[in-house]
Amino acid sequence: MRVITVLQPGKNSSLHIDRRPVPQPAPGQLLLKVQAAGVNRADLMQRQGHYPPPPGESDILGLEVAGIVVQVGAKADEHWLGKAVFGIVAGGGYAEYALLHSGHAINKPDCWSWQQAGGAAETFLTAYQLLFALGGLTAGQRVLLHAGASGVGTSALQLATLSGAKVAVTVGRADKAEACRKLGAQLAINYRNSQFAEELAAHWPSGADIILDPVAGSYLQNNIAILAEDGIIVIYALMGGRLVDKFDLAPLFKKRGKLVCSTLRNRTNQYKAELTSRFTQAFGQPMADNRFAPVLNESFNWEHAQQAHNVMINNNNIGKLVLEF
Repeated sequence: MRVITVLQPGKNSSLHIDRRPVPQPAPGQLLLKVQAAGVNRADLMQRQGHYPPPPGESDILGLEVAGIVVQVGAKADEHWLGKAVFGIVAGGGYAEYALLHSGHAINKPDCWSWQQAGGAAETFLTAYQLLFALGGLTAGQRVLLHAGASGVGTSALQLATLSGAKVAVTVGRADKAEACRKLGAQLAINYRNSQFAEELAAHWPSGADIILDPVAGSYLQNNIAILAEDGIIVIYALMGGRLVDKFDLAPLFKKRGKLVCSTLRNRTNQYKAELTSRFTQAFGQPMADNRFAPVLNESFNWEHAQQAHNVMINNNNIGKLVLEF
C-alpha cells in the first residue's frame, strides 16, 4: 500500500510517498480501506519530532480515519465487515489501509460525506472528553473556548450548544468570529482587537465555568482571572508555550478552581473505547439526525498532504482539513 512518511523529522521535515505492506489486524482490530483521514496539529508536532506515537503504534502520521472495513481480526465482531465507519487511531491514518480497534469504530452517519467522517473522530472525541469527562458540563453553564474556529473548537462549540451551555470563543479573524456565531457562540472575541479577559468579564461578570485552552503560556493567568468559582481550566495543547512567567496560584486557590492537563493519543485502548461508547450514547442520535457535523474547511487529495499542512501551519483554516483517498 502507499503511505505518507516523514523525511528528516524536525524543523525542516518533508512528506514523502512510500510503500509499505498492508497491516494485518490483530485480535480486536479492524482493517479499513481508508476513504478519508483528518489532519490535526498533532501531525505537525510529530513531523517536528515533538509528539512521537505511543510504543508499538504506527509511525505513519494520522490520528483519525474513515473507511470501509475489509478484514477483521480475531475477537473482532464479523458484523463490522463491509461497514462504513470512522474512529481514532494512535497513528497510521495517512495510508491507503489503516488498523482501527473495534471498540473505537463508529458507524458513519448516512448524512455525512466521507470527508466529514474522516475529520470527525479526533476533534469530537477530544471535545467530548474535555467538556464532559473532565469538565462535567451541564446545561446552563458558561464555556469559554480558545481557538474557537479550530477543529476541536468548532466541535466543542456544537456539543456544548446542543447541551444547553452558553459559549464564548476567542479567535484571530473576523470571518472566524462570524463562523463561530453561526454555530451558536453567544460571544466571539477577536484577541487581536481586544483583551479577551476584559471583554469576557464585561459580558460574564461571574466568569466561565469551563475554559478549554490549547494555547497555555501567557493565557493561563488571564484564564484564572475570568474563571468562575469552582470552575475548571483544561489545557489540551501548548501552542503558546510550556512555560509561564511568575505564575501565581493564589487566585486559583481563592476560586477553588481546577487546572487540568489532558491528551487523548496516549490513553489506553480501553479508555478510548469507553470514551467512544459514552460519546455515541450521548450524541449518536443527534449525529445520525445531522444536528451536528464537522466543519470542513477544505479537503485535499492525500498526495497533496503538504498543502493541507501549510494551511494549518499558517492558521488559515476554519474547522477541519481532510485528506481524501
